[in-house]
Amino acid sequence: MSLFVTFEGPEGCGKSTQMRLLAEYLKGCGYDVRTTREPGGTPIGDQVRRILLDSANIDMQPTSEFLLFSAARAQHVRQVILPHLNQGGVVLCDRFADSSLAYQGYGHQLELSVLKVITAFATDNLVPDLTLYLDVPVAVGLKRKAGGSGDSWNRMEQQTLAYHERVRSGYLQMAGSEPNRWVVIDASHSIERVQAQVRDSVLSRLERTQGEK
Repeated sequence: MSLFVTFEGPEGCGKSTQMRLLAEYLKGCGYDVRTTREPGGTPIGDQVRRILLDSANIDMQPTSEFLLFSAARAQHVRQVILPHLNQGGVVLCDRFADSSLAYQGYGHQLELSVLKVITAFATDNLVPDLTLYLDVPVAVGLKRKAGGSGDSWNRMEQQTLAYHERVRSGYLQMAGSEPNRWVVIDASHSIERVQAQVRDSVLSRLERTQGEK
């Protein structure tokens, strides 16, 4: 039984923490869990990640940005995600293709129909079974990120507030258009409360998947 779960959200929403806690819980329940992230997830993808997030690359064009994400994603899908899913495992991924639609599509306002065609090619038409969107107001998320102890402030976070508002709006539009795949969780609550909702959503999907087989 395989399950592909992605975590999405604006900057500072806490998805990395929530994914880590979920992975620990599911492993304790006996599931074969693989955690990964984008951009990155592979040695090649990690090299692309450094280019994408480097604050010095201020001249990078939105189209170049999207294509770099897609290149890393193509490697990621074929080298990491599909092999584990094909073995019947659970894959938890910190961001996936929906991030590109949100950030480069809605955020940078690139043509969504074009991005979707390229994404389908890059991912071999792979779509998550469940996408957990952790929602938080943009100003709150950016403040969290600026005061956090994780990755340093990167190129993506240096965009304007209006850009980040477009990203969040895009996420909510995508979630509303595919309610069977997306679960929207209010990430302004405590870590424990958010994690409880995350676990409930994933366990419910796992039970449904097992019942279909």
